Amino acid sequence: MEMASENQESVGFLSRGCCWFTSFMRNLASKLVLEPARTARSLAREDPRRIIHSIKVGLAIALVSLIYYFDPLYEGFGVSAMWAVMTVVVVFEFSVGATLGRCVNRGIGTFIGGALGVAAHRLASCFGSEIVEPIILAVSIFIFAASGTFARFFPKWKARCDYGLLIFILTFCLISVSGYRDDEVIDIALTRLSTVMIGGSAALAICILLFPVWAGEDLHHLVADNIEKLGDFLEGFGDEYFKTLEDGNVRDSKALLEKYKSVVNSKTIEDNLVNFAKWEFRHGKFRFRHPWGEYQKIGGLIRECAFRLDSLNGYLKSEVQTPQEIREIFQESCQTMSSESSHALKNMARAIRTMTSSYVAVAKSHIAIAKSAADNLKSLLKTNSWQQTDLLQIIPVITVASLLIEVVSSTVKIADSVHQLASLARFKKISEDDASKSDQRNTERILRSPSIEGSHGLTISVE
Repeated sequence: MEMASENQESVGFLSRGCCWFTSFMRNLASKLVLEPARTARSLAREDPRRIIHSIKVGLAIALVSLIYYFDPLYEGFGVSAMWAVMTVVVVFEFSVGATLGRCVNRGIGTFIGGALGVAAHRLASCFGSEIVEPIILAVSIFIFAASGTFARFFPKWKARCDYGLLIFILTFCLISVSGYRDDEVIDIALTRLSTVMIGGSAALAICILLFPVWAGEDLHHLVADNIEKLGDFLEGFGDEYFKTLEDGNVRDSKALLEKYKSVVNSKTIEDNLVNFAKWEFRHGKFRFRHPWGEYQKIGGLIRECAFRLDSLNGYLKSEVQTPQEIREIFQESCQTMSSESSHALKNMARAIRTMTSSYVAVAKSHIAIAKSAADNLKSLLKTNSWQQTDLLQIIPVITVASLLIEVVSSTVKIADSVHQLASLARFKKISEDDASKSDQRNTERILRSPSIEGSHGLTISVE
């Protein structure tokens, strides 16, 4: 009996051990293989250009590495041929503008750093003293390294030349230090500069010639998409808010939140794209010296509007309800401001996306109606009809109305900035009739309704 029980315990222990090991290997395979595969698939589906970029980088490195493999090329550069490979690795970026900016920065930084390094070496050699020479080199390294590092704190230089300053410091120090033990300091500087030029040229050529990705186009579409996201939120906010109150329950606003949440956090992406776009030459519809700075201004106004939408979104979840009779006084005006601001924003997004200025005029006609509704609502709020009303009951809807008035004001600012962009970028013009066809339903509402009769006798006139 004891032997049988011991055998059963041994079998049970082995069984549990096998189950644990099988589970461990399954989890390990999931973390090491399945999860990375899912992530890679998701990234590729989100933007297929990432796969193309990876192939381009691999191709550029493979081509430049041939310098190291073929004897005739290797004899000309020696071990310094690795600098060409390293240059491709560090300068090849996703977009043409980013790659061009890093190539120019690396080339200029290497040239200036190498030239000053040779000059410092020559100056130290003039003294002919083994004691004085290292002191002069050390002092020159200290001065230029400290000055270059401090220059990286300048805002404009940091945005455009930060990488170049870093390469300048690195090259100057390498040439100055290596030149102390090697008399061929000029050959070292020229070899380093030539290998950097080869690597940078190869990276830039492949980046431009094979499926180029333009930062300017990405910025252009990003700003248009962000404006349209604001319009999507406002399109349904009026109906959603008053429907929430009428149903007496809280509706889930997660779908609406996702429409504009990415807009609030887009500043870093926009700033980087603006910086990269300024390096790019003429391509597609974008001429040389395209006003990329205007996109940055529009982006700031878009985020300002998005913050107000974030406050409005909070009232979709509010549990405090306003009485029906008070709600009806504000409903028509609030829905008009929300709807017309939405149509205006979507037309501005269409104007940027198609580079057609006529859509801005259509947007301004919608803004005129929204402004009229806002003015009438302000007049209503200034009346004395609220003295007998409980303030706690009307505060939520008044706050929503006030935020919508601010949204209309933000829409006006965005429209002015888009008009400025259209003027500077010379957007094409089409007839207003053609522009209105893409917005036919909303335009017919404007043309057929010279005035909108609001609740309680409020008249919203088109300015």
